Amino acid sequence: MCHPVGMLERMVPRVLVVDDEAGVRAALRRGLSAEGMEVTVAADGTEALRLALTGAFDVVVLDVMLPGLSGYRVLERMRGQDVTTPVLLISAKDGEVDQADGLDLGADGYLVKPFSFLVLVAQVRALLRRRDTAGRQVCLRVGELEIDRAGREVRWAGESIALSPREYGLLVALASHPEAVVPKDDLLRMVWGEEQFVTRNVVEVYIGYLRRKLAAAGAGELVQTVRGQGYRVCAQSA
Repeated sequence: MCHPVGMLERMVPRVLVVDDEAGVRAALRRGLSAEGMEVTVAADGTEALRLALTGAFDVVVLDVMLPGLSGYRVLERMRGQDVTTPVLLISAKDGEVDQADGLDLGADGYLVKPFSFLVLVAQVRALLRRRDTAGRQVCLRVGELEIDRAGREVRWAGESIALSPREYGLLVALASHPEAVVPKDDLLRMVWGEEQFVTRNVVEVYIGYLRRKLAAAGAGELVQTVRGQGYRVCAQSA
């Protein structure tokens, strides 16, 4: 069920930076602090997971290659424990498969080393804005659809529907603008971030996954295609 949740606005964003290279940690702490952020650092995956599971941070900047637990495993366990803090992965690996793996595990962005600090700051600020916007509306309802964003729970006519992180992200993006047509490009930006290797076709694929799960719950007409424009969520079929 959806419950009212009070909004706690922090004046200073809290960022967790995780990297096994001392120089990188120091540089990011110094740079992000100069941008008005409160920075905590960790050097290995085990400590990163311990800190991240507190839910006390607004963004996690997470290196993929770490001693102990890899960044992928830290991210996987965060999402498995329903910690929804935005995560920006950073890695020396620039292959499409590596980036896709991270994004499919629930990352909100992926930067390849070496990267521009200005680009990293821009991505962190974008994730902060996205988190702030998402927090303004904790409970979404469209007809029989109910999304509890605090608990990441989706129900149709009171029955729970289990969705993957990408399916959930798509449904939230659409349900946040009920009856309005959301173009594929906008869905790409909202759900996959600014990663250029992700094509518009991936939206169609995941819309198909989402529809099948909704149909199994009796909500087969909820997500509609507007040919040549995009998709929309409607309380009733057109």
